[in-house]
This record gives sequence, C-alpha cells and structure tokens, in this order.
Amino acid sequence: MTDSADGPNQPLQTAGATPAGAAPVMEFETYRAPRNQWWDVWDQFKTHKGALFGLGFFIFAILFVTIGPLVWTIDPQQPFAGPRNSDPTWAHPMGTDQLGRDTMARMMAGGQISIAVGMVAMLLALFLGTLIGVIAGYFKKLDGPLMRLTDLFLAMPLLPLLLVIIMLFRDQLRAAFGPEGGIFILIVVVIGATSWMQTARVVRGDVLAIKEREFVLAARSIGTPSHRMITRHLLPNVMSPIMVSATLGIANAIITESALSFLGLGFPSDFPTWGKLLFDATDFLQQHPERVIWPGMMISLTVLAVNYIGDGLRDALDPRIRGR
Repeated sequence: MTDSADGPNQPLQTAGATPAGAAPVMEFETYRAPRNQWWDVWDQFKTHKGALFGLGFFIFAILFVTIGPLVWTIDPQQPFAGPRNSDPTWAHPMGTDQLGRDTMARMMAGGQISIAVGMVAMLLALFLGTLIGVIAGYFKKLDGPLMRLTDLFLAMPLLPLLLVIIMLFRDQLRAAFGPEGGIFILIVVVIGATSWMQTARVVRGDVLAIKEREFVLAARSIGTPSHRMITRHLLPNVMSPIMVSATLGIANAIITESALSFLGLGFPSDFPTWGKLLFDATDFLQQHPERVIWPGMMISLTVLAVNYIGDGLRDALDPRIRGR
C-alpha cells in the first residue's frame, strides 16, 4: 500500500487490473492435448512423393482385387463363345485368354492370391525375424547360436531350396487341404520360413543398442523380469525397422510367388495368380503382347509401390532423418 492522490492507504490502480470491490476475472489458458506422434509420422511421410504414390497405388491394388469382383461379376473360369486371345474391347477391357476367359476377371482373382500370399508370408517372416532378433540381442548366451543359424539360412540358395521343398511336400498337402489350400499353405510357409533373416539381423542390432540405454538399465536394476523388459521396453523401440521390414517382406513374397508360378510350381493351372497369368501369356508374346503387359505391370507396380512405402516409413520413423 502507498499514498495516492485520492488519499492515503489507497491501492494502486493499474491498467487492466480488477477495480476494488469487483469480482476478480479468472483467465483460463486453453488446454491443448499433446500432439500424437503418429501425426508427426504422417506429416513426414507426406513429404515423400514416392511414398504417397506407393500408398495410393497399393490402395488401388487392394480395391481392384477386393471390390473389383463385386463390380465386374464375370466368372474368371467361364470361357466365352467369342474369339480367343481377343484384343481389348468394351466387353472385355483386357481381352480374353487362349480359352476365351475374361482377362480382367482373372487379373482380379489372381491378385487376391498374390497379395494374400505376400501379406501372410510377410507376417510369418516378421514374427520369426523379430522373435529371433530380440532373443539374440537380449540374451547374450543365445546370440552366437542364433546368428550362426541366420548365417546358415543366408548362405543357402533359396530358389533351389524352395523348388525342392515344394516338390517333396506338394502332393501330401494337396491331399490334406485340397489343391488350392495345400499349395497356399506350402508356398506361404516356405517363403515366410526363408525370408526372416534380414529382419532378425536388423532387430538384433537395435536391441543390442537399446538394452544399454538408461531407462532399460533402470528397469533392470529394480528387478523387472525379462519378458516384461522385452514387451514393454525393447519391442516398442524397434517398431521402426520392423514396419519397414514388413513392407519389404510383402514385395519379396509377391516376387517369389510370381517366380514359382512362372516356373509352373505354384498354384494349379485353373487357379490364376499374376505369376501364372504371366507364365501362360509367354506362349503368345509375339501375337498378343498385351497379355504379358497386364500381369507384368501389376506385379512391377505393386512391388514398386510397397518399396516406396517402405522408404517413406523409414524416413518418417527415424528421428534423425526427421531432424527431431
């Protein structure tokens, strides 16, 4: 309190202050929820033009093989009475094959199998690679044996190995699960079981670095059990390379399935995949090159799109690249 012109012991009045006797005005700061980290990832992902193209085309491919058959209701196995190996027309936008079957309907049906093989084989390879990588990186005694096993698989010629395994077990699985189900299970298991090595090495390297960080050492000092340490502290911090490996695994599985179908060791001849359609079209390459273009273009663009998505995710999930 100080003396003023109006009299002694009067409170000073300043601009914007609450007058004496008036109710105080409460000012509240607007609460802003913390920004979700996935929005930061999406903002960085959007800056990668190739990743946006890849995401857009991959969504188109998924819609083409799932929603397309509901719109284009032609039976992919039904021959037509018109000319065979016909050029694209309004009735058959991608033409017909050597038996008079609609190529676009067969492209949709074949894409379902090719993409399904890629997704399921990727999940299997991702599970095996993550499991082996985390165990090898966290448990020092198991690191040596598991990495020598990884080196053994890396040294194997995978394509001849795939051919041998398919020839040995194809008939037994077909008898147990049917011609389509048996070969689907066999191809998925074979591709997934021979594609986990790169994921295991990347995950192991990240786990070796993360387990020496302060928060892991603090959790270990208070007696946190190993399974909780892995699930709560290690796995969340290696999700970036796992997600990138997932996208690359899809591309690898689609390429491998297409190669097996092209060699005649994939699905049955009456069960189309993109690789099988490409194989069937090679006999008519000179007269009807468009029959090679359609499955080849879908395989190439889908694999390219998935690789671009992997590049975008790598840049978006790496804080050093984001500059954060």
